[in-house]
Amino acid sequence: MTAIELVRNGEGENYNYAQDHCFVKLSSRLTNGELCFVEDTLKPGFYLGRHHHKIMTEVFYILEGEVELIFDDQTVVMKPGDTVTVPPNVWHAASCKAGGKMLTIFKNGQFDVYLERLSQMKEEDFADAELMKRVSAEFDIYEE
Repeated sequence: MTAIELVRNGEGENYNYAQDHCFVKLSSRLTNGELCFVEDTLKPGFYLGRHHHKIMTEVFYILEGEVELIFDDQTVVMKPGDTVTVPPNVWHAASCKAGGKMLTIFKNGQFDVYLERLSQMKEEDFADAELMKRVSAEFDIYEE
């Protein structure tokens, strides 16, 4: 990065999925893949299944609602103003029954590029378990 990067409220590459709506506030392309920053509006019933990352660290900051982060040894109920840092190799899942909003920093992850890749895939691609496993692994997301 050689200049400031300003992304206004409601701006940024955005991906509106069935369970959430992500706005990319800082693309990993601007930081050599070191950082990505995403504003994520979680729709009621949001659930992200158990997974881990081998090199990526995630930092979650809750803005609205209650978000459950589920780890192997504990479940943490996060409320507005709470922050949790999930280092590499820690299995986790997330749930938000009533909906909410959070900010996520991805360190050493290209989560924005992952979202872009998903947006370019066809419906039948998502049904191909081996393809999804390869795409996820390319972006340091492992479900087994």
